[in-house]
Amino acid sequence: MKEKIGFIGLGNMGLPMAKNLIKAGYTLQVYNRTASKADELEKAAVTVCSSPEEAATDVQFVVTMLSEDAILEEAVSGEKGLLKSLKGGGVHISMSTISPETAAKLNALHQQNGSHYLAAPVFGRPEAAAAQKLWICTSGNSSVKEACKPILESMGQGVVDFGEEPGNANVVKITGNFMIMASMEMMAEAFTLGEKNGIDPKKMADFFGSTLFNAPIYQNYGKLIANKQYEPVGFKAKLGFKDARLAFALAQKSETPMPMVATIHNRLLTAIAKGKGERDWVEGFGSGVTDDAGL
Repeated sequence: MKEKIGFIGLGNMGLPMAKNLIKAGYTLQVYNRTASKADELEKAAVTVCSSPEEAATDVQFVVTMLSEDAILEEAVSGEKGLLKSLKGGGVHISMSTISPETAAKLNALHQQNGSHYLAAPVFGRPEAAAAQKLWICTSGNSSVKEACKPILESMGQGVVDFGEEPGNANVVKITGNFMIMASMEMMAEAFTLGEKNGIDPKKMADFFGSTLFNAPIYQNYGKLIANKQYEPVGFKAKLGFKDARLAFALAQKSETPMPMVATIHNRLLTAIAKGKGERDWVEGFGSGVTDDAGL
């Protein structure tokens, strides 16, 4: 049995990631706001905790997989945050999609605490997390990255380094999610145009996914859009909207014109306004475009 690590956040992504850590031989001290989520983990390998502070007690590494910047900040520096107990030299592996500014802020808090912060956001839906097929981007101290490598490799198919600046990996994650959203908007528009002109969108998705756009994003999301398959919910539209906001803010701060960001932002805002914030973000694009087209 390998060492015990802390794990905070057992959502759609965090739960399969935690399962893979257990499969790799780690034992976990887990915290989740809904404690019953831990019931899906192997009981002998898990200690259920009542706070992030407890989850980070007497461990060298603690992983967080949380949905929002503010929620992550509270888990780190709140009244019962992990900084209350994470020992000197301990490492916080932050795998959430957050702004680079938040990453820099958390890194500074860890420096004051005598602990370390590693940005390690991931690419992949829950099924990819379950299959240990995530792509993980990292940024932070080189020696810390090396120490965390076995943990990260237990959750993904590849780990790619983007330097020592703590926010770098989050910039890459934000830009990557922007490209995914732009691709979904493009496919939804293209398939809807074909459908309105008598072409089967499923056949279009199969054709393009195996020829001109032979890549997982177009194959996987293309099939979901063409089939109008919006369940099970893998990634909520409200979280996609959060990522669109992050991309929009980053573009404004760096004075980078990105017209497509506005389209994506409005598409997901429309989904939320229609009460679909808890639905899959694929539906935000797929049904959003078909609704506009009267289909």
